Formats: sequence, structure tokens, C-alpha cells
Amino acid sequence: MGVMQRPGIDDHTAEYWARQVRLGSGIAGGVTLLASVRVAVNWAADIRWWVAPLLVAAAVVQAAAVALPWRRYVRIHRLRRWLLLWWVAELPILWLFAANDEQGVTAYLPCVALLLITSSMLYGPAVVVAVGVTSVVGLLGLVQLRVGVNAVAVVTLAAILASVAALCAVGAQNRRRLHARRRSVEHRAELLLEASSDAVFAIDRNFHIHYVSPSVQTVLGRAPAEFTGELLGELMHPDDRILARSWMAALFEAPEGGTSRIEMRIQGAYGTWVHLDVIGTNRHGDPDLRAAVISLRDIGGRRALEQELSRQAFTDSLTGLPNRALFRDRLAQAVARIDDTEIGVLLLDLDDFKLINDDLGHSLGDELLATIATRLSREIGPGDVLARLGGDEFAVLLEDTDEPAAVALAERLLRAGREQIRLGSREVTCSLSIGIAGGTRPAEQLLRDADLAMYAAKRAGRNAYAVFDPSMSRSVLEEAQQRVDMERGLAEDQFEVLYQPVVDMRTRRVTGVEALVRWRHPERGLLSPYCFIAAAEANGLIVPLGRWVLRRACAQLARWRAETPAAAHLRINVNLSARQFQYAGLVDDVAAALSDAGIPANHLTLEITESMLMADITAAIETLGALRSLGVSLAIDDFGTGYSSLSYLKQLPVDIIKIDKSFVDGVDTDPDDHALVNAMVGLGKALRMQTVAEGIETDAQWSVLRRIGCDHGQGYLFGRPADHATVLGLLTTEDLPAAA
Repeated sequence: MGVMQRPGIDDHTAEYWARQVRLGSGIAGGVTLLASVRVAVNWAADIRWWVAPLLVAAAVVQAAAVALPWRRYVRIHRLRRWLLLWWVAELPILWLFAANDEQGVTAYLPCVALLLITSSMLYGPAVVVAVGVTSVVGLLGLVQLRVGVNAVAVVTLAAILASVAALCAVGAQNRRRLHARRRSVEHRAELLLEASSDAVFAIDRNFHIHYVSPSVQTVLGRAPAEFTGELLGELMHPDDRILARSWMAALFEAPEGGTSRIEMRIQGAYGTWVHLDVIGTNRHGDPDLRAAVISLRDIGGRRALEQELSRQAFTDSLTGLPNRALFRDRLAQAVARIDDTEIGVLLLDLDDFKLINDDLGHSLGDELLATIATRLSREIGPGDVLARLGGDEFAVLLEDTDEPAAVALAERLLRAGREQIRLGSREVTCSLSIGIAGGTRPAEQLLRDADLAMYAAKRAGRNAYAVFDPSMSRSVLEEAQQRVDMERGLAEDQFEVLYQPVVDMRTRRVTGVEALVRWRHPERGLLSPYCFIAAAEANGLIVPLGRWVLRRACAQLARWRAETPAAAHLRINVNLSARQFQYAGLVDDVAAALSDAGIPANHLTLEITESMLMADITAAIETLGALRSLGVSLAIDDFGTGYSSLSYLKQLPVDIIKIDKSFVDGVDTDPDDHALVNAMVGLGKALRMQTVAEGIETDAQWSVLRRIGCDHGQGYLFGRPADHATVLGLLTTEDLPAAA
């Protein structure tokens, strides 16, 4: 079992004990020295030769004890108990002196009174009473050694001595009560301070700590004793010491009661640094304190919150990169530092991210952005800044650079962006469009120029970079305005679908229609596809536009089938753009359009140009196979213009080849065109594909194509693109009229 530790004494009590011990030692030394003089003068020679030196030595020892560090010694409980023996030992020595001196009784009484008084200043009433009783007994013993002593005088002296002892005992009791009251008040104050969220120090002018509140254990994780007597400056963080010492010096120079505030770091438990809000009050003029009172509050949580708020204000939460605000700040600082060097700005935009996000969902879209950010970060130099400006847009700041270095970085970023990314169970390939601007221009102009260059890269086909050139401004602004107009057109239903008949070459009956989009622009009137399709391909709106055309065409076929039995076998053809064909959600879009319209899948034919298929034959075969699995028919549009390999052609799961108008124009007049068309029709028969001749405008062309064996035809001879009501009228006509 452990031994119970006795509580120590506080600084005030230790100072009191040390003062009283020094006073008692001085008095004892002085009295002993007087006794030695008495012995040397009045005692017999056979005794005084050794008693006098002994008393002198005792006087010197007791006087020298005054200089001992009693403030430290009295904190030891065992030593305080042994001090009592010092006091008690004085009584027999005093009694022996009085017994051997003629005037001993006279000296005994005042000396015993001094013992009683000094003991009452340190010990309790029980000790004082014991010393008093012993003193009275000693007095009576001395009287017995004297002859002729008056009994009344003896009783009187004993009564006086007893009274002195009683008064000292009462004083000791009162002192103890006052001490207990003081300790109670101090304990209550310490409990209140301990429960406080602040720690309190008291420091002197030399910055030594004299008092530490118990709550320091909560604030700094260290016991108060670890701080008492230490220099406050030595506990501070090295980076805070100079400022904090100046602050403390100014605090002591402030008027009495003046306060001051500072933030600093002080070492806590396990060597950690605790951020503190420190309030100091100058109380050095108070005689009871003579110190400055320092209040310390832990603001680590507040600082962490401030740092987190700052991080959130200037950091992108998804990627951990700097955000637009921080990038603009860094760019402004870089521009302000420009001397003889240039800075570069790269703006990066993830091509078709909106389509990917819509197809895969926002969760996988976020994962894609985070992955792209990580890959881009690997290519950025240590002195460069990569930021996410928002959405799928990133930016890079290069300092002390030139155009070749910026271009080299752009090429590395393009390669990093093209690497396949696995999202869930799907492999996704992305690309970037990068705009580069550099020089010594203002920050906003650099950003604007890089933005224009990025749009130029998108216009050039995406997956590319472009360096800013002043000539870009006009064309990019025009394209940007066209994109805005197209977005508004989609939102306000300004686009229309017209339908051109596809006929059987033998009977000239309508067997299908091709859906062709037009834009009824509010200012420019009805626009043909040549006015906006290329721009839609460049700005990415071709996918939502193509989806809208597909759904509108399927819905219209469903209405025709409901309106007339003549449309029961009607087929509808819809063109797919290159971007739409590469779009990962194409198959789902087609399935949704068929399902919502409620038409048979084999009544829908999707047309893909030959050049689109040849761009990536492997991916094309995979996409065509997925579409074919839905039950739709597939046609190669503009056949003969894409230089496709016959070995690839037989691998493609297509049903129809559409012979381009450029070959049909001379089929009745040019032997070469006639031979080429004849070969194409023969190829179609060999591959068990139907053939459709496009752009038929004369009876002669129709007659030649019919003899060659072409299955279907379309062109102005059979009908121009028309609205749904006109097509409904054609469906009820047995034969189309011959051309005039």
C-alpha cells in the first residue's frame, strides 16, 4: 500500500514559518549570548571556564541559523516536527542555567515567556499549553532550590506565568482559526479558478512566475508546480519571445490597473504548443500582490476553426486545390512582382464533362474531377500553382517562364488528361482543351486571353491547346454569342424537325422519312443545318440537340402511326453527329426515346457517316453492336466519301449504305460515276445491305438508278424536307408525282 502524502504548505505559509524561525533563532542567540556574559562575570571560576565558551558557541550557532534557507526547509513536514524539539530543548537548558545562577528565577520568567510567545506563533494551543505547564513546573522546581522565598510571591509568579501561557494558547488558537479561514477562502478561490476556462499567472518585473492557478492543468496539461519560479519567457515559443517580452515590459510600464492583450504560444504537455489569448493587468503597485496578473485562454479551437474557414474560403473542397479566389490572389501577386520575367496562365477545360456527368451521375463525376486533379498535379512544377476554378475548369500559373515552356507543360497535361480512368465498372477516356496566355499584362487580361485561347482550342477540335493571339478575340466572342443563342434556342424550343421522304425505287411509294433539323432563329429566320451544326459540334451542344431531334422524330412517328394505317410500315431515319456517336450515353438515349415514343425499334434507322466510323473502327464496332442489340437499323451515310476499307466494312453491323449525292449527280451522264454507283450497289447486294441513293433530282437519274438495282432513293425529285402535316398527306398518296 502506498504511504499517504501530507499536503505541502503554500508560499505564504512557508514565508511566515521562515520569518518566525529566523526571529526565534535570533532571540535565542541573543539570550544565549547574554547568558554567556553572565556566566563569565558572576559564576565561579571552576565552572565558567567551560560553560561560558559553550554558551558563546551555542549563541553563534543559533544566530547563524538565521541565514539558512528556511523558506525551503519549512516545506518539509518532518523538519517542521523536529523544530518543535528545538523549542522544547530550550526549557531544560534554561532551567539548568536558572538553577545554577543566583538570579536564575529572575532570568527564567522572561525567557520562558519568550519561548511561549514564539511557540504560539508556529504551533497549536496544545503545544503551547504543554510548554506552559512545563514552564510552571520548572518555576516551582526552582523555588524549591531557594531558601526564604515568599510563598505569596511564588504563587503570584506561577499565576502570571500560567496566564501568559493561557494567553499564548488562546493566541495560537486564534491564529490557527484565521489561518484556516484564509486557507478556506484561498481554496474556494482556487476551486473557482480551477473551474475557469482561463489559467492565471502572477509574474514579477523580472518575468518570474510567482503564482499559477490550478486551471493551468486544464489549459496547458501541466501541473502548477511546473511553472512556479520559472521565467515566463522561457516557456514561450521561440518565434513569440521577442514580441512577448516587449509586451510584458510595456505592461509593467502601464498605469496601475492598466490592461493589455496579445496572442502567444506556450509549451504544454508532451512538448505541444498551445495557442493562447493572453490578457495582462498591471497590479505591481498593489502592496499585497506586487505582480502583473496574466490571464491565459486556450484559443486552439478558435484558431483551428479560423484556419479551416480560411482553407474552405481559398481551397476547393473536392480536389483540395486552390480555388478561384486564391488563384486570382496568387496571379495578382505574381503580376505585381514582374520585373524582367514573364508569367504564363493556362486555362484547362474538361471536354464534354457535362455529358459524362449526366450519364454517370454526379458522384462518379466528382470522382472523375478528383482523379483528373491528381494527374494534373503530378505534371506541375513545385513553384507553379494549379487551381480548380469551378466545375470542370482548372488553371495553372507559371512564374518566370516563356511560351515554349508553357507549351511543353500543356502537352504533358493533354497526355495526362487522355489516360483512361476507371469509374465504378466503366472505363472512361477524357480530353482537355487548354488555352495559353503569357507576358506582362494585367491579371484580368491574362485570364481573359487564356479563356479566349481555350475556346479556340475547342473550336479546333478539342483535345488540343492554343496560344492566345489577338485575332482570336472577335471569332471567339462570336462563337460564344452563338453558343448563348443556341442554348436559348434549345430552352425556348426554337428548333424544328422537317422530314424528307425516302421512297421505294420501283414503286416510288414512301417507305420512310429522314429527320432534318432547322433553327427558326428569332432574328435571322429559318436556318439550315449548315449554319449551326458545325458550331454545335465545336461547343458541345450537338449532343443535347441530337438527343432532342431523336426524341422528337420518334414521337412524330408514333403520332403518324396513330393517325393513319399508311404509316404502319413507315421507317424514320435520324442522323448521328460525331460527338453524339462518341457519347457514352448514346445507347441509353436511343433506348429511352424508343420506350417513351412506344414505336418498334426496327422502325428507327440511325445514320452514321463513313468518316465517323473510320476515326476509331474498334470503338465504332462496339458502339454499333450495342445499338444493333436494341433492334434499330444502322446506315452508313455519305458512302464513298470516307475511303473505308472493304475488310472493315464487312465487320460493321450495318444494314444500309447511302450513296453520296456527289456520285448520284452524274450517274446518268458520267460513265465513271455510273460505274462507281453500279459497284456500290453490287457491293451492297454482296454484303446483303440495302442501298439508298441520295440527292435524286431528275427522272433520268431515277431511271438509271432503278435499272442499276438501287433499293431506295431520296431527293428533291420525290419531295423536299417538309413538316409533319405534309408528310401525312404524302402517306395517303399512292404514287408520287413525276418531276415536271
